Amino acid sequence: MIWKRSAVLRFYSVCGLLLQAAASKNKVKGSQGQFPLTQNVTVVEGGTAILTCRVDQNDNTSLQWSNPAQQTLYFDDKKALRDNRIELVRASWHELSISVSDVSLSDEGQYTCSLFTMPVKTSKAYLTVLGVPDKPQISGFSSPVMEGDLMQLTCKTSGSKPAADIRWFKNDKEIKDVKYLKEEDANRKTFTVSSTLDFRVDRSDDGVAVICRVDHESLNATPQVAMQVLEIHYTPSVKIIPSTPFPQEGQPLILTCESKGKPLPEPVLWTKDGGELPDPDRMVVSGRELNILFLNKTDNGTYRCEATNTIGQSSAEYVLIVHDVPNTLPPTTIIPSLTTATVTTTVAITTSPTTTATTNSLRDPNALAGQAGPDHALIGGIVAVVVFVTLCSIFLLGRYLARHKGTYLTNEAKGAEDAPDADTAIINAEGSQVNAEEKKEYFI
Repeated sequence: MIWKRSAVLRFYSVCGLLLQAAASKNKVKGSQGQFPLTQNVTVVEGGTAILTCRVDQNDNTSLQWSNPAQQTLYFDDKKALRDNRIELVRASWHELSISVSDVSLSDEGQYTCSLFTMPVKTSKAYLTVLGVPDKPQISGFSSPVMEGDLMQLTCKTSGSKPAADIRWFKNDKEIKDVKYLKEEDANRKTFTVSSTLDFRVDRSDDGVAVICRVDHESLNATPQVAMQVLEIHYTPSVKIIPSTPFPQEGQPLILTCESKGKPLPEPVLWTKDGGELPDPDRMVVSGRELNILFLNKTDNGTYRCEATNTIGQSSAEYVLIVHDVPNTLPPTTIIPSLTTATVTTTVAITTSPTTTATTNSLRDPNALAGQAGPDHALIGGIVAVVVFVTLCSIFLLGRYLARHKGTYLTNEAKGAEDAPDADTAIINAEGSQVNAEEKKEYFI
């Protein structure tokens, strides 16, 4: 069978030479402008390669394709090598195109297009076959991982040609500080590539997807990925949240113990001042909530919530201070002012800083939070004293104004106003007594 194939190849080659020799006498001058043109081809392993040879000026000279082993594949439109993967695409005096399907790495090499002029002219086309990398695999993860442990993950892929590139991502953010290793496979054509990622885990890594991505020109911009979801175990974290920021006496209060951990913490434990809850009838525990039905002063103290899982224990504290219900102050009493026909008096009463501070404290229920309520008898006494002092001041001021109606001059003084000497002043004063009775003053 082999000798028959060789005979056929020799036959086509001899025929080509004979045809060329027969026409060479008339074509030597025209053949000087003839030259075959080819292009290099790159194809992915398993794909189809198209090899094309063109001649712009051809006077019916034969074209031939041969493989890297110098075996003739096609002579014009005649198939020379029995290989079902090789097919004729187009054959003319100006072009010879063939296809090679299901390309393997062994098909890579230099192919030759020959134009049978005198001498024979050739053009080379290099066929490059890309090795597709295998789907990557991540190793080194053992579930679960304890918080604070050092984790080492390795991503590996084989069969790439040229060597593939591996990149790591965590939370969609690329990690640059990784180790990279490239090894040649046994076929000495493809490569095995591995990359190692080292990092210390914490609770924020729980549930995070770590991705290994393989980039290669054979993947047509669609990289291959492998993903590992992390499972991190950690001790609980605890926080107490009150239902109101200002608890008051007689009102209900709910304290919620918010605990997070992996594994999920067991039912929480509530204590007060280091011991059990003193009043189970009013202090009801439901799941993670402590519900105090109505508050009183005896509920003041430190409440503690403890959460436990298989990794450890954690707790949080809340200091409860029960505030008094704010009181409503009585309306302010307005005292009318006294007015005369000749004098109008406005009395401004200034209380001491101690009285003002006391009044402000009464109006602000938050001023003495956590202390005993105000003494109502004392407040009433202070108000009574203030009112009494005010009335006395007004009464004394009225008496004073009634007794001092104005400023009066003696007779001597009246005469002395315009007199040049004492005798004249006395005479003038006696004269003025006649009209003294006409000056009177009336009060309304």
